[in-house]
Amino acid sequence: MVASGVRAYAANMVDGEEGARHWDLAYETGGPTGLSWYEPAPRVSLELIHEMELGVDARVIDVGGGESTLVDHLLAAGFRDLTVLDVSVVALTKGRQRVDDARVNWLLADVTAWRSKRTYGLWHDRAVFHFLVSSADQSAYLGALRSATAPGSVVIIGTFAPHGPESCSGLPVARYSADELALVLGERFEIMRSFEAKHATPAGGVQPFTWVAGKMT
Repeated sequence: MVASGVRAYAANMVDGEEGARHWDLAYETGGPTGLSWYEPAPRVSLELIHEMELGVDARVIDVGGGESTLVDHLLAAGFRDLTVLDVSVVALTKGRQRVDDARVNWLLADVTAWRSKRTYGLWHDRAVFHFLVSSADQSAYLGALRSATAPGSVVIIGTFAPHGPESCSGLPVARYSADELALVLGERFEIMRSFEAKHATPAGGVQPFTWVAGKMT
């Protein structure tokens, strides 16, 4: 049963069942601060959003946002139309329990099987795309991104860098340089900012990330 306030995109729940179970278990056992990608504040994401000069009236979607505190910070900054998309009902339920605000839409969906009926001014993804290792899943993700953006929409994506981990949470990952990520995102994506940043995990490890920020043309 889907928790109250978490809207399910039902069309994807069959194909996404195995993935949903995996991430539900991860969030149930690890908790928000015990998972490798946890960060007390999404510093890099917030810096990039500021640099891209998004107005607070922009529609924002945080793909794989789960229990991330990005939504908290954006609400505090005055943003009024936020969507958090995740395949894990556990993560979304915990997120909504922390932030019960009418300005946030909590959307249960597997991004590879989801298509948006509206466009967003910002597509943000920290550490989802690198879990898609097959060309079919990558193409499906790009289809979702294109359905949810329009010319001028900002896209911010963070993935493991080329010398980053080869696996995470028991799953293989793809690793990207900024040029490789731009190539995958296609001709409609114009990079405006790219760099590597180190993420310190709760266990004391260091994970190098590639970040790209730009606009759809």
